[in-house]
Amino acid sequence: MIAFSDVVVRYPHRTQPALDGVSFAVPRGSLTAVVGPNGSGKSTLVRALIGRVALAGGTIDVDGTSIDVGSRRALATRVAVVTQREEPALPLSVRDYVSLGRYPHLGLWRGRTPTDVAAVDAAIVATETESLASRAVTELSGGEWQRVRLARAVAQGGEAVVLDEPTTFLDVGHEMAMFELLSRLAGEGRAVLLVSHQLNLVARFAARIVLLHAGRVAAAGAPAEVMQGAVLERVYEWPLVVTRDPAVGAPALVPLRAPPRR
Repeated sequence: MIAFSDVVVRYPHRTQPALDGVSFAVPRGSLTAVVGPNGSGKSTLVRALIGRVALAGGTIDVDGTSIDVGSRRALATRVAVVTQREEPALPLSVRDYVSLGRYPHLGLWRGRTPTDVAAVDAAIVATETESLASRAVTELSGGEWQRVRLARAVAQGGEAVVLDEPTTFLDVGHEMAMFELLSRLAGEGRAVLLVSHQLNLVARFAARIVLLHAGRVAAAGAPAEVMQGAVLERVYEWPLVVTRDPAVGAPALVPLRAPPRR
């Protein structure tokens, strides 16, 4: 559904590309996770998808059509994106903020319809933000703000949702609820692309993992194929072992203490 093909991105005043020939696909009906250390190019993929950085090479397609074809508004009716950073600028109520997700569907002269209202209501319920609906977004904690931003993306609808570190600031319960919701969205037929540092949770929920290192794909495949000790040690430059999650049997990374200095 979303395809990155030989994508190259260069930032000014940097000697190495932020992305250097990255290729992978995000199919409908499953969760695809992009992982990797800081500076590996994960967030740059999202910025490239939404047009915040220009491609120096390669293409990004949605259903076989380049993102450069058509308007950004039309793209937003098909792909909802939750970026890593966003600060509330106005004291909107949570419900009004979530309703902004419907904006790409409204058109120039069309007001909200019962379908739009129902989509907002369903998104608020799905993200468990009902108790926040009447509060101003400027009053929310970091974790509450993350959940409300996801609610806006769910209300936006479309065939795909892309999220950059959506579990930042979330406690354990809401972090798990976030992954469960993303899994349900994938099960409903959406293409879900998740950028995350949470390798162990990603291994539980993702059908496919793309491991980035220095702007390139270091490994890609099912969690068991990517979560290999030798590969992860090389990429993260830290001693670790890969074991099995006792609850579900998924691969699990265990970082080790650094060896004592002599």
